[in-house]
Amino acid sequence: MDYRIKGGYHPRLDASLMNRLCEGLLLFTGQTEGNLLRKKPTAAADAAFFLFGDFLEEVDEFRAMVGSKDAIELRQQLKLHHRCQSSSSDEQKRAALAMLQLMRAYAQLQDWRDLVKPSEHDAMATLLASPLAKDMKERDQLMPSVNKSRPNLLLPPPPSLYFDRSVEKLLGMYAHTDPNKGLASHLVPSLREHYGMMNRLPDPPKPSVLKMLWTQLTDFIVLILLAAAIVQAGQQEFNSMAVLLIVVVLNTIIGFTQEWKASKTLNALMNLSVPKARVIRDGDQQLIDSEELVPGDLVVLEEGDAIPADLRLIEVAQLEVVEGILTGESLPVLKSSEPVKAKTRRIPLGDCVGNGFMSTTVARGRAKAIVVRTGTQTEIGKISSAIQDGSKRKTKTPVQRKLAKLGKILVLLAVVLCALVVVIGVAWKKDARTMVNIGLSLAVSVIPEGLVAVTTVTMALGVRRMAAKQCIVRTLPAVESLGSVTVICSDKTGTLTEGKMGVAELWTADDTLYRFTESTSLDPRKGAIIHEPAELRRRMIHLPRATGSPVAPRAAGAGGGDEKKVNYASLRSQPLNLDDAEGHPMLFRHAMMIAGLCNNATVSMDEETKEWVPVGDPTEIALTVACQKARLGHAYWRDDELCVKVHERAFDSDRKRMSSIFRQDTKTQKAGHLTFWVLCKGAPEEVLGKCSHAVQPQTFSSNSIASTATGATLVANNEIMPAQPITDDLVEYICTQGSTMASQGLRVLGLALKRVIVPIGYDGDVANDPQMDEDKLTFVALMGLMDPPKQDVKAAVTTCQEAGIRVMMITGDHVDTATAIAEKLGIFNKGIPGMNRAILGRELDLLSEEALLELDPFPNVFARVSPDNKLTIVQALQKRGEIVAMTGDGVNDAPAIKSADVGIAMGIAGTEITKQAADLVLLDDNFATIVSAVLEGRHVFDNILKFIVYLLSCNGAEIFLMLICAMADLETPLTTMMILWANIISDVPPSMAIGVEPKEADLMKRPPRPPTRGVLTKVSWLVIFCQSMTIASLTIAAYVVSIYYLQHNVDDARSVAFTCITMMQLTNSFTARSVQQSMFKMGILGNKWLLAAFFLSLACMLLGIYAPGLSHWLELTPVDAPSWAMVVICCIIMLTLVEFEKAMIRKLHGII
Repeated sequence: MDYRIKGGYHPRLDASLMNRLCEGLLLFTGQTEGNLLRKKPTAAADAAFFLFGDFLEEVDEFRAMVGSKDAIELRQQLKLHHRCQSSSSDEQKRAALAMLQLMRAYAQLQDWRDLVKPSEHDAMATLLASPLAKDMKERDQLMPSVNKSRPNLLLPPPPSLYFDRSVEKLLGMYAHTDPNKGLASHLVPSLREHYGMMNRLPDPPKPSVLKMLWTQLTDFIVLILLAAAIVQAGQQEFNSMAVLLIVVVLNTIIGFTQEWKASKTLNALMNLSVPKARVIRDGDQQLIDSEELVPGDLVVLEEGDAIPADLRLIEVAQLEVVEGILTGESLPVLKSSEPVKAKTRRIPLGDCVGNGFMSTTVARGRAKAIVVRTGTQTEIGKISSAIQDGSKRKTKTPVQRKLAKLGKILVLLAVVLCALVVVIGVAWKKDARTMVNIGLSLAVSVIPEGLVAVTTVTMALGVRRMAAKQCIVRTLPAVESLGSVTVICSDKTGTLTEGKMGVAELWTADDTLYRFTESTSLDPRKGAIIHEPAELRRRMIHLPRATGSPVAPRAAGAGGGDEKKVNYASLRSQPLNLDDAEGHPMLFRHAMMIAGLCNNATVSMDEETKEWVPVGDPTEIALTVACQKARLGHAYWRDDELCVKVHERAFDSDRKRMSSIFRQDTKTQKAGHLTFWVLCKGAPEEVLGKCSHAVQPQTFSSNSIASTATGATLVANNEIMPAQPITDDLVEYICTQGSTMASQGLRVLGLALKRVIVPIGYDGDVANDPQMDEDKLTFVALMGLMDPPKQDVKAAVTTCQEAGIRVMMITGDHVDTATAIAEKLGIFNKGIPGMNRAILGRELDLLSEEALLELDPFPNVFARVSPDNKLTIVQALQKRGEIVAMTGDGVNDAPAIKSADVGIAMGIAGTEITKQAADLVLLDDNFATIVSAVLEGRHVFDNILKFIVYLLSCNGAEIFLMLICAMADLETPLTTMMILWANIISDVPPSMAIGVEPKEADLMKRPPRPPTRGVLTKVSWLVIFCQSMTIASLTIAAYVVSIYYLQHNVDDARSVAFTCITMMQLTNSFTARSVQQSMFKMGILGNKWLLAAFFLSLACMLLGIYAPGLSHWLELTPVDAPSWAMVVICCIIMLTLVEFEKAMIRKLHGII
């Protein structure tokens, strides 16, 4: 490095080394000494500052590292303002001037004010105008320690959103981009080389068939089975080997098929790439492949376009962009070219109104923009990379981990038992080779051959049941994982809510409230409008009132003497008669007039499909639907009231309102006059600011209104209502009503109008006529819109909470709206500790990983979150020991869905990539379906637990049988073929039948199984031990009686032992229907599959005993009548002991 700095040449220096050097030097450059009023850099800081400049002059890789940093970060660490003071040394001043000159090599650092503390701009300006600066410029001097001229080159700015840069600064940074002519074509190759990437998403990894097969064959229990098969082959036991290999092949086929179906995780990413882009190069507008774009390209956006890269807007004309694919929110975002000022370098994507993002869609308007990020640097590119990383890190599900652990325990047990049997046999002076073979046979009996296959089949059956409940399972183990879920993280829009806007409430200025039912239904014939009279609201003492305003007297009579004459029945809330549009209250009609006419949306019936089709902005569609339900839609005002639109002032982000001017023709003409209406809607505070009058609410004190004012009047159907001048108290009252609506999660709009009377021959310019301006309006109403919760979601959330599952809301929406919806659903509750915390995405960014993990209580609502935030939340919960299910529909949810233990995508609103990344897909987009899926998951795990207990009880009986006989110096009661045949007929069919056992009634009343709890608890092991010992002891008794009492030879006695142990195992399958409940309470007819399995296994057992050829192959002989009587007695004794054991567990409340 010293050689290169001194003028030598070295082709490259390590970029990562330069990055560490840059960070290290910046740690020292800002060190100061001295008192608070006169701080100055330390000697070490000066040395680091000079060295920083040296590297900046000479080393390309160092320059690249500095170029990737933000101006604010450099300002805080370089502390240039300490080197431009009058007290600074000349060397320090020269270094500061040289540093500013060096930084001008970066397009984003052209303005020195970005690098200097604002309060010290004057000091730096003085230094820049000093003779020292002029002398340095004349001598072309740079850093004091080198004094070499800097190469004259301008480095392109690094990829970033630049949301806080003005258009002027942005064009200065991208100096090669002309705002009218775009980039010069000859610069494109060098820019692509500099940024080092094409504008395309990474290709998804292709599934490897061999790798998937290898994964299946290297499963721990499969390896055990393969090892056992090899041992059997080595001992010339080819029949036993064949049986074991058949089990391995079946398991591999089932597992491979499921994984192959789930292997196409990222193919949908390719569909998110935008194929073409409209750019300006060399002054000509061209249509090029979007992957040819480079940062600095000038892109033209028009309505309907898909945005081809991440952009910074420089010219905007009423641009609205649908960003639901990234933010999850359905409403279009109004864009602006103005910079967004923020204290943090990362803000929610929904707040980046000056940017356009790759793969989002232009809903309306047009714009010009500069490309600032391409390929994997874009938001969608980061998401695709995160999904690929998540697919690589996908961990095993809880049941996979627990079964693997169980398998290792069984292997250890097999090794111990093999060694024990061999040692015991040798101690009895038996042939060592014979004892080793017996030990290996015993090891085979330890392995539950059916465990893997039955687990897989049980999950597959659960998949079929869940499909019938509108839930498609893409990865098989997710079924079981659902049963272990402790936290469900849900997106709000479209999952917990309906995903479309509707008018919920209308509050008119006479203090009357109207509530809309079925507001999101597009059919105007559905739903009602409930009228809550002003007099009723006046008598509601809990309603908000203006500060200092007394409640109006209840009646005109003194002392309230007329109170008895009030007709309380008439004060009840009641639906409006929607068929009598002419008879609606006047202010309600005016509100509907504004909502219906100051509106460009349409909702009409498709004649072919007979469905209502909306066109336009979602908010305006909601207003149109509300008007049509009131029978006061656009057609009514056009045809019946003869209103004709003459001018419109479109909504924009600065005014935050929209107005339309309508002329009302002959029907309302008076002698020589014509009526115009100026109709305005928008943000309540903006609309109120343009109002001069309003109707006085009845709950508002008459003392609050100036009695001398002669207000405007509102007229409808010859009904006149006086409108009084607005006072501060009245504005406060209206704002209080608006705040009340907003606290319910409503998006509030203000409605106002103005009636203008002009002579019949009026031919003025409506757009410029001062009479038609947006001022001196009369305030009419507040309208509250919301995306309402789905009907059955609240009950589903309650069910989750009863089941010990915590539900969290993660949304890109505003925190007030999010908490209001969460409170309605029971997710958020201010009065309950642990459920009363909400947090913003930008607050989340400020927390370290450790601080996030230690949050207590952990928030239930996360608002204004970014895709990175969602992933961070899921990973934090997993580190807290939770089993997390994550739901979502947009691409922004995909990384978190992929990382979660159970990823759940929406089937209707969900994007293809989200569905491919998920484990489950909800066909009806309903949160309540998740609860059904969780119930099914618990059901599957419960059945897996039942058949594991059953399997290990059966196999444990064989272990104890062989071990006790070896210790007692008895002949081996079962041969290897008998053991394998018994395992196949008594393990697999009953276990599969237990896998479809109907769910127990209290499944959703139980808490989730702790993630740290194994498949089997101490109580479970005790149950297995007791049942195994019972079956083994009774079988030994039958074996001994057969040899010594019935005088059977060893082969006949072995057949009796085989029959006895198999019959007890099959009978035990009925008790296995519940680990705790009595068989007599559960019954034996509730599971028809188990009955069929019992008789199938019984038939196989009888065939093995009595069928010629097969019995010889299995080394079995026929069983006589006395032996069958003994078998029946053993089964009765076994049932009695198992029922006693269950009764003890229930009494002691043992945890299975």
